[in-house]
Amino acid sequence: MSAITENPSDSSDLSLAIRLQDGSVGAWAEFVELYGPLVESWSTRAGLSKAAREDVAQEVFLSVHRAIGKFDSTRENATFRGWLWRIARNAVLQSLHKVGTPGRGGSTAHLQLNTVADPFAESVSEWMSLSESQPPSDAKGMAALMRRAMDQIKSRVDSQTWSAFWQTAVLNQPTRDVAESLGMTPAAVRKAKSRTIQRLRKQLGDCE
Repeated sequence: MSAITENPSDSSDLSLAIRLQDGSVGAWAEFVELYGPLVESWSTRAGLSKAAREDVAQEVFLSVHRAIGKFDSTRENATFRGWLWRIARNAVLQSLHKVGTPGRGGSTAHLQLNTVADPFAESVSEWMSLSESQPPSDAKGMAALMRRAMDQIKSRVDSQTWSAFWQTAVLNQPTRDVAESLGMTPAAVRKAKSRTIQRLRKQLGDCE
């Protein structure tokens, strides 16, 4: 990974992953706000209790803090969400195994337990069948993640640039119509859209 020296005046232009690695002010809070709900949704999908979900979130955030220096967005097909998923998947598996561990008891109790189907064994099997590299497909969760990321960067983007991006990328309006309404050239609208999408990718941690 190429070394980047942070300039306090333009730190918001750096990738979230790099700002986390550099310990930039506010980066950790943005990360938790951005990805916390996603980790929660994965734990919920696994059927974990509220207490277990909180434990998983704590473990995931601790692991991210310890390993963020190892994330390299320049690797082929690397995404911050995919890297986070691998960490969360392992944390959820550990939690499922912990929940499914039988307590101590006499031989009669064990015989009785053996006659009862183990729902946690099914949960572990189902969770292990999920890809280690690709997060579960969840259109609703991805849409929510993108909304949170856009909310975080909106104040850092010029209002006209944001309008050009919003109308073309989100509302899917024709570039020429947007250019006319904003007093811009079509080329300027396309450039504004591209720059904002790039900034959005940086906020998600997916590029430098």
